Amino acid sequence: MTALLRHPVRVTGRLVWLMAEFTWAALNYVRQCGLSKNCPESKRVLWLQHHSRRILAIFKTKIQTSGPVPSSGLLVSNHLSYVDILVISSITPAMFVAKREVKGWPVFGMFAKMGGTLFVDRERRTRVGQTTNEIQSALDRGALVVLFPEGTSSDGKTVLPFKSSLLEPATRQIHALFASLVQYEIDDGDVSEEVCYWKDMTLVPHLINLLSKRTIRASVSFTQMREASTDRKLLARQLHSEILRLKEVPAFSNTSATSLFSE
Repeated sequence: MTALLRHPVRVTGRLVWLMAEFTWAALNYVRQCGLSKNCPESKRVLWLQHHSRRILAIFKTKIQTSGPVPSSGLLVSNHLSYVDILVISSITPAMFVAKREVKGWPVFGMFAKMGGTLFVDRERRTRVGQTTNEIQSALDRGALVVLFPEGTSSDGKTVLPFKSSLLEPATRQIHALFASLVQYEIDDGDVSEEVCYWKDMTLVPHLINLLSKRTIRASVSFTQMREASTDRKLLARQLHSEILRLKEVPAFSNTSATSLFSE
């Protein structure tokens, strides 16, 4: 809780703002979808986009994008933090695939469920197959589905090897396939320890520390995979190589990145 002692006014004010935003998001969801579990995914992803933008405003987030922003198909991305979901969703309406444990996160778990997130239990093969079918169905309906095939988040210094189990729908080459690289910058801290959420970090202390930062800059680079393998393990390696290639391009200084906004 050192961040609270260093910046008590900033952290307290933003924390109250965040709780108010979560409350408004829940009320807005009920207004749009009622209490039904069958709320259309088109409403869910737009609801998630709207409130992701509002939450990022609390963190004074500025977002820069480069490359073709997808609106449908499968988007494969590196994974650094729970902030990734807010950032990508704020750019384009999307459904996300997340590990089962996210369901139990305070507030964020509820937020993810209401946003239409597909949860996967990688420890149970039958459940992985079920999630693959759910991804295929969402793609067939014209959704943009975001997958983090590293299976966990990292410190961003490298990109972990990709798990191929959920890439089966992409091997059928029916829907567009995109890769993206998410990166962050802060002026008053260490991105790998204060924005990235990995190893044995705990959500609430990490979140409170993040609320103390003056601003967060996010860069998201997109590319469309024009030639992709029909073998999912080879496809996983292709996607991994493409994201490593994006990582070689300097972020936050790319003059071709024209979509810069803050909330």
